[in-house]
Amino acid sequence: MKTRKQRKTLLLLCVGLFAIAASQILSQYVQLTDFIKGSATGIGIGLLLTALIFSTSKANIKSSN
Repeated sequence: MKTRKQRKTLLLLCVGLFAIAASQILSQYVQLTDFIKGSATGIGIGLLLTALIFSTSKANIKSSN
């Protein structure tokens, strides 16, 4: 069974990827401003980096014990 931290990491990863993909797909069909495209991509990248930090912080805690 996955721990709570692993679930949060997977959720952040999925939401980040969805935000980036949705902004790319939406921009193909709807005229979006550069600000909206950049914001959606930035939020997605931020969520991906947050998921990466959560996953590596757990590894650092285990290795220090």
